[in-house]
Amino acid sequence: MIERTIEVERMEHVISVFGSFDQNLRIIESELGVKVLDRDNKIHVCGEEESAMLAEKAINGLLTLAARGENIDAQNVRYILKLVAEGKESKIDELAGDVVCITSKGKPVKAKTLGQKSYCEAIANNTVTLGVGPAGTGKTYLAVAAAVAAFRAEEVNRIILTRPAVEAGERLGFLPGDLQSKVDPYLRPLYDALFEMLGAETYQKYLERGNIEVAPLAYMRGRTLDDSFIILDEAQNTSGEQMKMFLTRIGFGSKAVITGDITQIDLPADKVSGLKTAMKVLDGIEDIAICKLTGADVVRHRLVQKIIEAYEEYDNKHPVQNTKKRYKGKPAK
Repeated sequence: MIERTIEVERMEHVISVFGSFDQNLRIIESELGVKVLDRDNKIHVCGEEESAMLAEKAINGLLTLAARGENIDAQNVRYILKLVAEGKESKIDELAGDVVCITSKGKPVKAKTLGQKSYCEAIANNTVTLGVGPAGTGKTYLAVAAAVAAFRAEEVNRIILTRPAVEAGERLGFLPGDLQSKVDPYLRPLYDALFEMLGAETYQKYLERGNIEVAPLAYMRGRTLDDSFIILDEAQNTSGEQMKMFLTRIGFGSKAVITGDITQIDLPADKVSGLKTAMKVLDGIEDIAICKLTGADVVRHRLVQKIIEAYEEYDNKHPVQNTKKRYKGKPAK
């Protein structure tokens, strides 16, 4: 057992790092098997040598973020513990990034992981960005935030959100109501993000003016979209033809973000995902970025990350069985 001492400049930073009722502190102690005490304007870490060293690095990283005004929560703590365990503590300072957008309630939207930070930078610096990763990595949410920020800054005149309306083919006629009623259930995740960024009333105002358009992918055909921020969500369920059609809609002054999860493709076994094809075809083209987010970038409930990891492990062990089960005896080519 050894003890490491961390000098503290401002106690409010310690309060932020420890969290409400020391909940963040308990995570560090539980994950690393150490004891952390606050005494005489210093933080004392007691434990085995390696564990105490990791805890010291993690706490120093959290103090750095607190000093730069970052809000520290349980997700931050667990992510930084992971970075420290991987020897990437030098990158913790990069997490104190710029605000992507301010929501209608005044909440700042920021990248919470290194992967998300790279994704946001790619959107800012490229005309077309492909964001590929599992559920909960903020692909759609951050893309909508960037779209709203660009619209508020008058960099674009319109925000266009689209996605394949159904898993395989766009058969909307079975649903009751007019076109808007038919597509609303499929576009709900996009609505939710827009409502949070703009507020329901502002969203409705821009929708009526034509500044915001939410429509199924089928209705993009034949159009040229100038001065627009276009987001294609759930792109793993597009065909190759649909993806090509979408990419060729981009006009002057526009920016496009394509998001999807290639582990959740709902197309029939004989159809190849347009997103998977695009990742190969567009790789290396200037002004097009391909960002691959991972389970480490999940910012939903911690169980989501564990579920994703469990499925990845299972898929790696049973690739043939999974393919047969998924496609009812028709292995993917």
